[in-house]
Amino acid sequence: MKRSQPPAIDIDDQPGHNIRRLHQISVGIFLQELGELGITPVQYAALQTVANHPGMDQRTLARTIALDASTTGGVVDRLESRGWLERRTSAEDRRSRQLVLTATGSSVLADAVPAMLRAQEHILAPLTERQRAEFMKLLCLLVNTNNEHSRAPSEAVK
Repeated sequence: MKRSQPPAIDIDDQPGHNIRRLHQISVGIFLQELGELGITPVQYAALQTVANHPGMDQRTLARTIALDASTTGGVVDRLESRGWLERRTSAEDRRSRQLVLTATGSSVLADAVPAMLRAQEHILAPLTERQRAEFMKLLCLLVNTNNEHSRAPSEAVK
């Protein structure tokens, strides 16, 4: 019995492949801009989210930035060991630990924001302003519509 040949498909025409490549490029640009601060994109997302919502718990952070609980735990551990984040016992529920930025974490975040914005600008540089708006609109549509298919869906869907 002859096996049929798989179809010849150009992976460069596949959205998933190009999304993966854009992610690689995005991380590379982010690390070029923020490398001296020693912060990763996920660590930045965690710091910025906690800064925006001081006192949130780790489970809520995980759901907000679309990470699984164990990965988030490792991120929080690293940020805490660097003195950028603290876990504090909640006054309302002694079993709950709230996340807050330290003064050092706030300072690092303040230094990171301009570099992060430069990275975003660099990523979108090939597009016109109109194309950027349309790209972001379509990107958000894809992410939000397909959120349920994620291994760690975000509850921060807009």
